[in-house]
Amino acid sequence: MDLNALRVFERVAATGSFTAAARHFHRAVSSISRQIQGLEEAVGQPLLYRHTRAVTLTEAGWRYYEEVRDILEQLDFATEALAHPSTEPSGMLRINAPVAFGQRQIVPLLHHFQERYPSIKAELQLNDHVVDPVREGHDITFRVGNLSDSSLVARRLAPMNYVVAASPSYLQTYGEPQSPEALADHNCLIYQGEMGRQRWYFQAPGQTSAKAFEVAGKLYSNDAISLVHSALLGQGLVMFPTWLIADELKAGTLVTLLEYWRCEVMPGRRDIHVLTTERRLRSRKVRVFLDYLFESLTPLPPWDVSTVVAPHRRSR
Repeated sequence: MDLNALRVFERVAATGSFTAAARHFHRAVSSISRQIQGLEEAVGQPLLYRHTRAVTLTEAGWRYYEEVRDILEQLDFATEALAHPSTEPSGMLRINAPVAFGQRQIVPLLHHFQERYPSIKAELQLNDHVVDPVREGHDITFRVGNLSDSSLVARRLAPMNYVVAASPSYLQTYGEPQSPEALADHNCLIYQGEMGRQRWYFQAPGQTSAKAFEVAGKLYSNDAISLVHSALLGQGLVMFPTWLIADELKAGTLVTLLEYWRCEVMPGRRDIHVLTTERRLRSRKVRVFLDYLFESLTPLPPWDVSTVVAPHRRSR
């Protein structure tokens, strides 16, 4: 049995695409297709259904994929342990994260991690869709928000702390809202994603639940970074987690508002988690990354609201 053919099959099955597998291995799509065809001839039955835009696994293909994936992972772990028994961790670390969180927080953290462990390469895939880490072959997955039931190993990184913020130029022109009710008189820049247009919730100390307030403005977007840029230009107010606008808050280019109230974009509290599998925890590269991750975020993450609000914040 050709080991390379098994690796190609694993990637095609995981991604549902000959093209994605070809990009992964830096090969032509026709070469990937021929290797899969040869593997199917070797096992004596079809493993994939070919469609116009994608490929899916046959029933036999699913059974074969689950076995092959486990075998390849065990082989990689054994090779890593044999090749580097006492040296520093090495290998390819595959990480998945939401787009904005990955850009703002994971990229700089990964930079410093690879400075400490230069033999570890990284493949960072940013996607706002919820993907199956096992199916996609990710070692580490970051999730922002609530978790669904899963067999994955989940560890809580930090709470999601939202703040309302605006630029000093906007506040100089339009003034500062003194209560959530006053937001009706302001231009609110609102994120609009897969779950629809976000609502803004506020909860005062002593209240048992948060209340939604009607807000509106002249700009809605499915791209959070674009809304941050618009706020920096003085266009309006945003409500975002501190991990997204930590640098702007530190620099004073955005200023926190309505600090008396706890704010959210849905009822309840949400957290940031990191996910992996029991099997991948046996990999040294995964263990050292998780150790570095929690070391870097303890006792407080760099985006914690108590550390990012600029000490030179303008006077009231």
